[in-house]
Amino acid sequence: MGSEGPAPSPVTVHVTGFKKFHGVAENPTETIVRSLKEFMEKKGLPKGLALGSCNVLETAGHGAVVPLYQTLQSAINGNDSELLNSGKVIWLHLGVNSGATRFAIENQAVNEATFRCPDEMGWKPQKVHIIPADEEISRIRKVT
Repeated sequence: MGSEGPAPSPVTVHVTGFKKFHGVAENPTETIVRSLKEFMEKKGLPKGLALGSCNVLETAGHGAVVPLYQTLQSAINGNDSELLNSGKVIWLHLGVNSGATRFAIENQAVNEATFRCPDEMGWKPQKVHIIPADEEISRIRKVT
């Protein structure tokens, strides 16, 4: 008895993707996010892993902020709040690079928004701070 070791901490994964955007009428991330829960119910999840929320956001800079915060808040206040307090939470956002030929994971970002074309709400920022209080535009945030 006891040789199995401690039970792994539960991990909850919340997934977001974007709706259509300029030049892409049907965003693949929307399709993935909308069908993920049903797919995982059929396929099954590994022990200790739970699929939290799956939400599709407007492809809009400012327009996506309120729905994103609502998504975060509902996950914190939802059924998995117990997991949030005792386990690990992963937020996975699926984006699209229309020129990509394979999946890629970004591991750094800068505090700057420059859009090649207007978003779905007409906003086309050029060298705008994403978080104005967060130092310079050139500040790089990296993850491992």
